Amino acid sequence: MILNKLLCVIIMSIVFFQCKKEKQLIVNATQQIVEKESVKLDTLKLTKGYGFPVGKPDAKRYYNAQKFQENNHLGDDWNGVGGGNTDLGDPIYAIANGYVSFAKDVKGGWGNIIRIIHHNPDATKVESLYAHCQKLLVNKGDYVTKGTKIATIGTADGAYLAHLHFEIRDQINLPIGPGYSSDIKGYLNPTKYINNNR
Repeated sequence: MILNKLLCVIIMSIVFFQCKKEKQLIVNATQQIVEKESVKLDTLKLTKGYGFPVGKPDAKRYYNAQKFQENNHLGDDWNGVGGGNTDLGDPIYAIANGYVSFAKDVKGGWGNIIRIIHHNPDATKVESLYAHCQKLLVNKGDYVTKGTKIATIGTADGAYLAHLHFEIRDQINLPIGPGYSSDIKGYLNPTKYINNNR
């Protein structure tokens, strides 16, 4: 009987102090918890503006060699101002916070490709696609932040002079696609989209 009472007192004391401790943490850390949750919502789920995939954040020392819909092109081709293969191995950056949905070599005229899904504050999503990469630095499932180095500029295994083929799509998980088409359903003008969402 005494043992049972002692055991009850010990258990009640543990429960009381644990509850008190948790309550105290909540009272004392309310501001921190709110800040942590707001950071989590902002950086783990949502974008926080867009930048360019090369010469971050404004494509410094790069030019758009083949713009969106020039010759029915479905993206932008970014080249270093030195021309030729002078940009081979240069860094490619994530244009915004997002989740890597694809990162592998598909061969052919595409080579190494990365696809990232970006969740916007207005609940819309877009997908960025980075092609012809020399080296991939992220894997499917990774979370990346704006400006993270995700790959290097390549030649699609020697198919072209070095450049980055870059697309933004408002239809998520479309097939890789042809790279050229007069039908732009699901594709956005990358430069215009970035400039309108800085």
